[in-house]
Amino acid sequence: MFSREEASRIKQDFWTTFGQYMKPILSSEYMRVNWINYNTGLKDVYFRMDTKRKSAVIAISMEHRDPEIQELFFEQFLELKTLLHAELEEEWTWEMNFPDEHGKIVSQIYQELPGKSVFNKNDWPDLISFFKPRIIALDVFWENAKYAFDKLR
Repeated sequence: MFSREEASRIKQDFWTTFGQYMKPILSSEYMRVNWINYNTGLKDVYFRMDTKRKSAVIAISMEHRDPEIQELFFEQFLELKTLLHAELEEEWTWEMNFPDEHGKIVSQIYQELPGKSVFNKNDWPDLISFFKPRIIALDVFWENAKYAFDKLR
């Protein structure tokens, strides 16, 4: 078992490694991008990557405080579901209005990699291989889809 400080350091080391690995990769618009803190430009809509004790998750997370607006975001993504899944080349899980680990109500579209731990350095190549193609595909999707959200800005 790791102390809180050790766990935080290991996660920070992983994300630093991932960031260095992704740094030379340009966005679909041929621009530099912070892949770890990807900016959708849409308030309360995030592309999140997270490592847990025994899994990894990448998600489109809708976190607006107003549940009706959050639902509008989710419905707009539903309209783009075919485009999203075609770009990702896989089906993702869709969940509307559920409490996250902090009790905040969020909606997410996500993919999970079970059985891998950020605390096992031998799993890091698998974690990077899981996150890399998906965050790049989300970038390509978003470049084509972001205009569908203009009315929700």
